[in-house]
Amino acid sequence: MKNYSKIPHIIAVFLLGLSVQFAKGQQLKPNIVIIYTDDQGIGDVGALNPEAKFKTPNMDRLVNEGVAFMDGHSSDAVCTPSRYGLLTGRYSWRTSLKENVLHADGPCLIEKDRMTIASLLRENGYATAMIGKWHLQMEFVGDINKGNRDWSKPFTDGPIEKGFDYFFGIPASMNYGILTYLENDRVLDPPTLFTKKKMDITPRTYRMTPPYETEKKKGYVEVAPSFNDELVLETLTNKAVAYVGSASKKDKPFFLYLPLTSPHLPHCTHPDFQGKSNCGNYGDFMQETDYRVGQVLDALKANGLEENTLVIFTSDNGAESNYEYQRDTYQHYSSMHFKGGKRDIYEGGHRVPFVMRWPKVIKAGGKVNTPVCQTDYLDTVAEIVGAKLPENAGEDSYSLFPLMKNPNAKSTDRTLINHSFTGHFAIREGKWKLNMLRGSGGSLKPVLIEPKAGEAVYELYDLEKDPGETTNLYFEHPEIVEKLKTKITQIIKNGRSTAGKPQAFVKGNWEQLTWMTLN
Repeated sequence: MKNYSKIPHIIAVFLLGLSVQFAKGQQLKPNIVIIYTDDQGIGDVGALNPEAKFKTPNMDRLVNEGVAFMDGHSSDAVCTPSRYGLLTGRYSWRTSLKENVLHADGPCLIEKDRMTIASLLRENGYATAMIGKWHLQMEFVGDINKGNRDWSKPFTDGPIEKGFDYFFGIPASMNYGILTYLENDRVLDPPTLFTKKKMDITPRTYRMTPPYETEKKKGYVEVAPSFNDELVLETLTNKAVAYVGSASKKDKPFFLYLPLTSPHLPHCTHPDFQGKSNCGNYGDFMQETDYRVGQVLDALKANGLEENTLVIFTSDNGAESNYEYQRDTYQHYSSMHFKGGKRDIYEGGHRVPFVMRWPKVIKAGGKVNTPVCQTDYLDTVAEIVGAKLPENAGEDSYSLFPLMKNPNAKSTDRTLINHSFTGHFAIREGKWKLNMLRGSGGSLKPVLIEPKAGEAVYELYDLEKDPGETTNLYFEHPEIVEKLKTKITQIIKNGRSTAGKPQAFVKGNWEQLTWMTLN
């Protein structure tokens, strides 16, 4: 401790207080927690949807005590690409993944040496941890099909190689296999048994429960004998609460990335929450999810961290297709008045809860109506900690820090790109949204223009007047269609949507680009 004996008493007390603050880890840089739910629609938060048929008091706390971005989007309508976009600030379709999602085992989609939120913050003095579902692939020793797995060996290309000091969680969605818990680079309980989806009572839902099989059969995935799908949310949350407690005692700020496994299928609600909502098992699972969010918020408060912790709450895409069952059976609208859900290019596929709370900086109860994207988190965090992104990082990331401080601030003009499960694009600029579809296959709803062989189909919507995307204005505004086609072509070819030097990207076999060619 420094000697303040020669300094006037009041100043000495002030400086001593600062020293104590730093000694206790009460640093000026905020702690940062990202809570990432899985397949949660914007209508699945009570404070955003007063007609919701289940209660979400803890998510509501975040909305009421922070700022809600009402036009907030995941970068894709499915899991893997959205997670890539959130962590890297770059659209995932610039990689080799042009559609669909990845599995549990394989090369990680995040390239070697690519900056992530975790690596940026670690370089700026943060402890970094991930607890939850990864789903960007990691490589395990051996091959399930050859029967030569070696679970005693460390896996590679996982979170601790992408900027995280600590990792605890599961590899991917529960229907993709390797159902066991991982810590850092180790498998905790070898998944030596096998299981498959077991259909639930509710239409189009399933579970991954025992009994497990000793031999692999077609459609079966690897599972550890101890794995229980009903306990996954509780297990992850308990780890997160423990991490917050231990991190609060250290002399550096922390970043916690907490991608939860709910309400993604299987809807494996903990027994304590079964039958508690007015929306069937889905509502029960959402109420459990809200409770788990509350446990993390309570841990921040109990450890004196609430005031200077930025909590970001959002989802990787819109609600799973069984949102129609909840709508028709319980009159619960996960997508609210927006069209579609998970996998779709329509708003319901990617317009998600997008909330931030940081009492020290963000005024309670704010709402932002500017279109924003989860790729924006990287540049936002960089500005908060005083870092500058290099040219080859965050190519699609814009800082939201000005809007966090003042929801009415003039935001940087930006063009938003949305992407669907089938790899098709939408471009958003101001009130205009152009959906660029090739036919009406996959999970896309029937389109309003019949395509000629090999031609793109376009749908142009004025989202200010028609947020439900019901009236196609393609024929009425050909000049806007051409303007947006030119803009998205430029964004793809430049390898970035932000200002800066053009960046390389994976071209590959890109059949969805029907309106343009890549040189």
